[in-house]
Amino acid sequence: MSKSPRKTLFLIIALTLLALYVDLPRLSFKNLYFVHPEPLKNFIKRDLEPKLGLDLAGGVQLTMSADMSQIEAGNRDDALESAKNIVENRINSLGVAEPQVQTAKTNDQYRLLIEIPGITDIDKAVAIVKKTAHLEFRTIKADAPPEATLGAFPDYFESSGLTGAQLKRTQAQASQDSQKPGYVVAIEFNDEGAKKFEEITRNNVGRQVAIFLDEDMISAPVVNTVISEGRGIIEGNFSSQGARQLAIELNAGALPAPLKIESQSRIGPTIGVDAIHKSITATIIGLTSVAIFMVFYYETLGIFAVVSLLIYSLITLAVFKLIPVTLTLAGIAGFVLSIGMAVDANILIFERIKEEMKWGKPKHEALYAGFNRAWTSIRDSNVSSLITTVILFNFGTGSIRGFALTLAIGILISMFSAITVSRTLLRIFWVRKIS
Repeated sequence: MSKSPRKTLFLIIALTLLALYVDLPRLSFKNLYFVHPEPLKNFIKRDLEPKLGLDLAGGVQLTMSADMSQIEAGNRDDALESAKNIVENRINSLGVAEPQVQTAKTNDQYRLLIEIPGITDIDKAVAIVKKTAHLEFRTIKADAPPEATLGAFPDYFESSGLTGAQLKRTQAQASQDSQKPGYVVAIEFNDEGAKKFEEITRNNVGRQVAIFLDEDMISAPVVNTVISEGRGIIEGNFSSQGARQLAIELNAGALPAPLKIESQSRIGPTIGVDAIHKSITATIIGLTSVAIFMVFYYETLGIFAVVSLLIYSLITLAVFKLIPVTLTLAGIAGFVLSIGMAVDANILIFERIKEEMKWGKPKHEALYAGFNRAWTSIRDSNVSSLITTVILFNFGTGSIRGFALTLAIGILISMFSAITVSRTLLRIFWVRKIS
């Protein structure tokens, strides 16, 4: 155990206050408004409003057809499934959005049915899923005049054979060039791409190499030296969001077939507002019942358990906002279940403390023994639950992944609240003896 429980208490208080601050929604009272200040939003790079799933907040529904004219008939089913996975990965890369992406095949028509929660801007949704993300490097032709540049003689540039297919990974990062502040996209090629990249830079020292994305030129740097390690950067006056978006598209891969919009619409929540209110009411009643039971049965210990549970809830909700996690009813169910597991951990500890005290041990010894001997049971049960959530998240889809994610986060934080928070509160305010 920590030799300085008061320091741990100060840390818990600081975390709780920070979590409470993050959890606060937008508030208004008599023309006075509370919103999270710009420094915090700039540090986190986005707003702190909760992200709700399609069943709670509605979103965008798209039907897109895949052009299979350039794909062999025997490979079209695989190409449609690949497009589905790429679209789903792109949306997930923007946050845990639990998109619903389904394939549909009718005769020679191949379609994707896409539902994206929390997005009301159809143009933004289309931009996310429709990008082919075809990256290509173009070099100057051998017969080009010395004064040829991309701006003056674009016809003198041709494909170098190096494309996004040879990419190993990409990452958005701040520019290291003080003369060109902003953001760039760092790229790394596989072995084949590294060899091609080295050959391209060797043959074009002092000349431009143009970088195209979906036939749009995004950068045309001049090669200053031979690059042999297969790493480089893409410059294009990117904002932080623009660089991140490009990295997402390139990492997700190019779509195997172009997508065309057949229909688009905004959709409302699939669950009525009344049902949502009833679910919230049921959750509050359940938590209140648990709190009353803990206080009634464990008395003073139960009060500390309720305080620990409140701290746990605040921290968990803050983590959901910071990731961010898109909450659906299934995700909320995972959160509520993790609250029950947090209470269960406290019950195991308290029962063990009561047994130790029945055997004549003083409070501080019973407290130490109770936590030490209950820890193995808590650890084993939570680890087995975490293994289950990992399996559900990896093999599940949609709301199942959301349930697994919220449950896993809740379990991890419940272990902190049960072992660290409850123990610290009991050492300082119950035992009243620091050792």
